[in-house]
Amino acid sequence: MLVDVREPWEFDLCRIEGSILIPLGELPRRIEELPRGRPLVMICHTGRRSQNAAMFLAQSGFADVQNLKGGVEGWAVEVDPSMKRY
Repeated sequence: MLVDVREPWEFDLCRIEGSILIPLGELPRRIEELPRGRPLVMICHTGRRSQNAAMFLAQSGFADVQNLKGGVEGWAVEVDPSMKRY
């Protein structure tokens, strides 16, 4: 499951297909929306916020949480050059 922790305006600019938006500031109160038995990949613009989100979820008992290194910026450069960048 792809979880984007950016702000709504960032998500509106560009996103990885299939990702869901849960802004980092909302993550603690929306944690129950995430499945505990499924791998999670946290996404942000450059990978810093999503790393914090991944650490928070790991400390909260989620077993399979990864951070997308480089975030959507890295994704646009390495995987999908047609993606809008900011």
